[in-house]
Amino acid sequence: MYLEKENLDKLGFDSVGENVMVSTKASIYSPEKITLGSNVRIDDFCILSPGRSLTIGNHVHMAAYCSIIGTGKVVLEDFVGLSGRVSIYSSTDDYYGRGMTNPTIPDELRNIMHGNIFIGKHSIIGAGSIILPNVSIGYGCSIYAQTLINSNCREFGIYSGNPANLIGKRSKKFLALEKDLPKYIRKN
Repeated sequence: MYLEKENLDKLGFDSVGENVMVSTKASIYSPEKITLGSNVRIDDFCILSPGRSLTIGNHVHMAAYCSIIGTGKVVLEDFVGLSGRVSIYSSTDDYYGRGMTNPTIPDELRNIMHGNIFIGKHSIIGAGSIILPNVSIGYGCSIYAQTLINSNCREFGIYSGNPANLIGKRSKKFLALEKDLPKYIRKN
């Protein structure tokens, strides 16, 4: 079940496009920092908790259990797809012991890394993948399931592994299909 337009408006998003479907079971924090484009679908049990800002473009899908958490700016351009359980962290604790960890500790005693995240147009992120701060995923990237993204990814690259490795080049056929999209939208 998805929120009705009037309930979306009541949440107080920065802006909301047309044909936006947000599950009634999604958790939305700081909606005033979130911009939603048109034809966006956010499924059950997703968590959106931006510290700075979150911009979601047009024709973006977030499957069940995805999360976007942290204080960095996060941008998902048009036609981005996040498969189930994708986690995007624009902030993370220090795992080397240079500070204490977890949100119950005052920030002055922690060594938190914050950074922006950019996911380019037509990128697809496979189930269970994790994206860490200060990462840019180029236009048209394909990220296999359970991949750890801790550095930038080149346009049209196919990535897999922990940490991610470039394993191939993605076909650009979908770019031609994008040009046909308006014909199909008008039909429905």
